[in-house]
Amino acid sequence: MITVIDVGNTNITIGVMDGMDIIASFRLTTSQRRTSDEFAAIFYALFHGKGIDEAQVEGVVISSVVPKIMHSLRNSIYKFFDLEPIIVGAGVKTGIQIKTENPKAVGADRIVDLVAGHYLHEGPLIVIDFGTATTYDYLSGDGTFEFGLISPGIETSAMALWNKAAQLSEIEIKKPNSIRCKNTITSMQGGLVFGYIGQTEYIINKIKEEVGEAKVIATGGLGRIIYNGTDVIDEYDPNLSFKGMRIIYDKNCGN
Repeated sequence: MITVIDVGNTNITIGVMDGMDIIASFRLTTSQRRTSDEFAAIFYALFHGKGIDEAQVEGVVISSVVPKIMHSLRNSIYKFFDLEPIIVGAGVKTGIQIKTENPKAVGADRIVDLVAGHYLHEGPLIVIDFGTATTYDYLSGDGTFEFGLISPGIETSAMALWNKAAQLSEIEIKKPNSIRCKNTITSMQGGLVFGYIGQTEYIINKIKEEVGEAKVIATGGLGRIIYNGTDVIDEYDPNLSFKGMRIIYDKNCGN
């Protein structure tokens, strides 16, 4: 049994995995002010609340795009699990090649998604992660990350709208029943969701126009809304990052 931790700009998601099965998952807001003791106390409450014995955890993998919390988070792993975590990054075996101009600049979140895509699906692949930022990454059939695009995430776009337009308040992000939006709330929902579906379809089609056919895999919190609104995404897997970290653990620990 291992613990996988995905540190994003908005949320920290934690998974407990037995093989490739996820037996428990938790979600925290990302805070840069938690101490290692606070993280350890959170782990204690979450694990014991689910009846999970931390002594049975044999390894921890962390994928993070928020460097400022890593010191306290890493120390909390020592305190609670008594383990040295694997931090996804330079020097860690992944089984994929990165052929961008600056491979070290590729975020760990993108790497774990690509690893899962490569080992669980037949390439070439377009892997989309709908997070704080949305990433569109192309992985060739031999497991080479060749290029990718980054755009503001759905919620990030929505927050810009709420914060910059004085008369537009925060709303639930969901797809309206019709494009014929007749009030402010559905008009905002329609603009956000239909607009994002349009962006997604255009980028996918543009990639395929240049490189040929590819299977499209999506993940990320609000990705299901887009997946349900288009036919250009072949599969939605909310646990893609967890699976990628599991594969990375096995590659680095000889299992």
